[in-house]
Formats: sequence, structure tokens, C-alpha cells
Amino acid sequence: MAIQVGDKAPDFELKDNHGATVKLSDFRGSKNVVLLFYPFAFTGVCTGELCEVRDNLPQFSDRDTQVLAVSNDSIHTLRVFAEQEGLEYPLLSDFWPHGEVSRAYGVFAEDKGCAVRGTFVIDKEGVVRWTVVNALPDARDLNEYVKALDTL
Repeated sequence: MAIQVGDKAPDFELKDNHGATVKLSDFRGSKNVVLLFYPFAFTGVCTGELCEVRDNLPQFSDRDTQVLAVSNDSIHTLRVFAEQEGLEYPLLSDFWPHGEVSRAYGVFAEDKGCAVRGTFVIDKEGVVRWTVVNALPDARDLNEYVKALDTL
């Protein structure tokens, strides 16, 4: 079961597409976080969603928000994906232990070996304030989580 609104967001430490360590707790007290889980780099729906975020980054930075995108791909795959698509925000690898963070958020599809499309809006205190989980083929609506940020 996915993490619910009002829950404390589970902290994590993952490597980004440049090999740097990113901890959710590093943003506490300073930024809201939009945490996006997605199945796989280079797939059609995932590429479309992440490029839409890229094209709308000011909507997040203007709201004092950091976007973090998490997949179960390796950091090497994520590096090439980010370079190819011009993605300037962190792409985090939940590759090993495989799916550990995705499982902590309740969005790991055991039968597929990847995360489903889970979105979590986390406030500066580390509390989940909005969430939606979509099935693998169903793209998310970026405007919905921008609206959720406006309520913080």
C-alpha cells in the first residue's frame, strides 16, 4: 500500500545520474519536494512525463520545490537518459538494493520489477501532503501536483 497523505515521508539516500548522493532529509526545512516514481528511462510515457516536468521546471522552483525522479534503472542508464533528454533535475537510481525505496513508498510492482507511477508532494517538514498512484501505462497530469503545491 502506498504512503498516504499525512504520513511522514520515508527518508532515503540514493545516487543520482551523476553518482552524487541525494537524501530526502537534506531538503527538510528548506524546500518542498515532488517525488516522482516512474517505471523505466527511455520508454514513451516516462520520457513524455519527465520532459513535461523539464519544460515546466519554473512552476516548481517558483514554489520553492525540488523535483526528484526515481526509477529502478542504474545510474549509468539515467545519466545517458538525462543527457539525451536535457533533464536538469536529479534522476535517482533505486537499482540496488533493487526497489528498496519504491517498496518503502508502496509503489514497487513485484511482478514487473519496477516502480509504478507514484507521485508524492512532500512539504518542508517531510510530511506527504498530496499523492497519486497511476498504473504503468497511465500518464500523470503535471497540473494536478502543481495545484497541490499551491495549497502548501
